[in-house]
Amino acid sequence: MSSTLFRTKNIEQSIQDTEEPEHALRKSLSALDLTVFGVGVIIGTGIFVLTGTAAKNTAGPAVSLSFVVAGVVCALAALCYAEFASTVPVAGSAYTFSYASMGEFPAWIIGWDLVLELALGTAVVAVGWSGYIHSLLDNAGWHLPEALSGRDGASGFGFDILAAALVLVLTAILVLGMKLSARVTSIVVAIKVAVVLVVIIAGAFFIKGDNYDPFIPKEQAVPAGGDLKAPLIQLMFGWAPSDFGVMGIFTAASVVFFAFIGFDVVATAAEETRNPQRDVPRGILGSLIICTTLYVAVSIVVTGMQKYSKLSVDAPLADAFKATGHPWFAGLISFGAAVGLTTVCMILLLGQSRVFFAMSRDGLLPRFFSHTHPRFRTPYRPTILLGVIIAIVAGFTSLSELAELVNIGTLFAFIIVAISVIILRRSRPDLERSFRTPLVPFLPIVSVLASLWLMLNLPAETWLRFAIWMVIGLVVYFFYSRSHSRLARSGEGAVTSSQ
Repeated sequence: MSSTLFRTKNIEQSIQDTEEPEHALRKSLSALDLTVFGVGVIIGTGIFVLTGTAAKNTAGPAVSLSFVVAGVVCALAALCYAEFASTVPVAGSAYTFSYASMGEFPAWIIGWDLVLELALGTAVVAVGWSGYIHSLLDNAGWHLPEALSGRDGASGFGFDILAAALVLVLTAILVLGMKLSARVTSIVVAIKVAVVLVVIIAGAFFIKGDNYDPFIPKEQAVPAGGDLKAPLIQLMFGWAPSDFGVMGIFTAASVVFFAFIGFDVVATAAEETRNPQRDVPRGILGSLIICTTLYVAVSIVVTGMQKYSKLSVDAPLADAFKATGHPWFAGLISFGAAVGLTTVCMILLLGQSRVFFAMSRDGLLPRFFSHTHPRFRTPYRPTILLGVIIAIVAGFTSLSELAELVNIGTLFAFIIVAISVIILRRSRPDLERSFRTPLVPFLPIVSVLASLWLMLNLPAETWLRFAIWMVIGLVVYFFYSRSHSRLARSGEGAVTSSQ
């Protein structure tokens, strides 16, 4: 049985599957398109909210160093993703990588995880986008009926029509083709980056040097929590991180890290890239460098405009401008956040549909979903199915009920990809690698430890939800996927792990 659980899919076969006419995706993306996708999905509300929140509660003005630390953790994972995505340019990201190195069962686990995380991530972003649009409409004097404004605050029936409509429109754009999606993303990303740059440049004129003193505030102990909302590391060891001080910089890094989530989605588009060996590493690393630079700049500006202890939690950047007597910037920031969330939502939906498509093509999910559109060459069946489901979830679910369901899956994927790089270097040293992760196995091991540390700082209830979803996945795998996979039907895989 163990030999079937850990049967690996030959890399050459994975690449050959992408050339089957009815299962082939159109190759239309460039390095610039991938970089834009990366920037589009990383820059969301995090740049407008997490910067001030982490500064006020955890790190003070040194939050800029926290963004650097978080960026380094992501860069470690990005180097591993870049090697795999350029060596195995197949849709599915971490799922495909683990299938080629660790085996079918680990691949199923990570694929099942990514399907949930990216789907709920899309719903979370759609609900957040709807909140910004509601705020802008209220400022203009337009009000939607309470029944169509979402679950939050609804006394009876409540459906978030704006969130659902956004998901359905983006679903249609993704069905019509990747190049159209790339063009829409390019326009929207240009707008939101322009808003961020305006905020940075304008805010720089209101910086006061006294607000940076002290740059690293005095350390404050945090009492350990005992319920499921406490970080898992507290429940396991009774240890609680400190706020402020040098350790506060690292504690804040585990908070602001989630502003970086999404760059790995670039790897899911490797199969639709014209020159994946060259362009995928550029897209992944380029987008990460750009976003880290912008995050650091924003954090320096917001802590220089207003004393970190006086920053608000809900809208720190907007309120910092209000405190300096320039309230109209708050509207600009809301507009930038709303525009930014549009691309975040679309690219998460893109990545989720590609993982689903790859699992279907391998037979782990019904093969019905692995057929591409005869004209647009997009995986239209899973895109439409998932788009409708996510639209319903976003319409009927409140933002608070969806929070933090994306984080643990992303870190888990980081760990799997790092381990896979080490395994594949040993099992297939003959593979041509246009991009090689440096310092293997040292760098991937550091990446695993850094990701695991951030996972342990997540609430225990997040781990519990993760475990429940994984149990459901085990049932699906053993009752359907294990016997329907293409490796099982062809009699292959039991010995491919030695290839």
